[in-house]
Amino acid sequence: MSALERPSAIIFDWDNTLVDSWPTIHDALCTMFAAMGMPAWTLEDTKARVRNSLRDTFPAMFGSRWEDARQLYLDAFRASHIERLAVLPGVAELLDRLVAEGIYLAVVSNKTGSLLRAEAEHLGWGRYFPHLVGAGDAIADKPDAAPVLMALAGSGIAPGPQVWFVGDTAVDMHCAIDSGCIPVLLGVPESSEEALANHKPALVFADCASLFLRIRTL
Repeated sequence: MSALERPSAIIFDWDNTLVDSWPTIHDALCTMFAAMGMPAWTLEDTKARVRNSLRDTFPAMFGSRWEDARQLYLDAFRASHIERLAVLPGVAELLDRLVAEGIYLAVVSNKTGSLLRAEAEHLGWGRYFPHLVGAGDAIADKPDAAPVLMALAGSGIAPGPQVWFVGDTAVDMHCAIDSGCIPVLLGVPESSEEALANHKPALVFADCASLFLRIRTL
């Protein structure tokens, strides 16, 4: 890899990168599975299997009933996601520091766009992110590069080595690589070592503090 550049922009994944909403995701899936007459997943199943957007995964799982399954899931998720939303340790301080450094910030998530923006509004994070791009907002969802282009729109910054994509799964690393950005793994990865071997992160940080320290050295 060529010499690492100080990032002009950082695109973040949302779930398990900035916030913890696994319990809500899991409960909504279990509610949906019960309504569809299917066995529930364990929380470990949910963490291992939930990666891509609903429109990319549900058709294969539910066939002609996938839109019904999607609506059941969304209804269950909306019922409690705001009150159960939890910011991960160090995230708010990291975002404040990055903004103070003049770094452009955005979000690309496979969470349904309206739900993503509702959570950001609840947290008061609109001041950090000019664009919060969720599933269904672009012509294709992550790992496609389309939402990255949408996230950078109007910034004057093009995808490239000056853009870091920070996430916790191989799908995030895949999206970063395919869009020409620097793939950065943050926290405890939710993808298998095999999946990450196929889409290797260029940088790995255990926590927000170490990520920011690395930026300050560039």
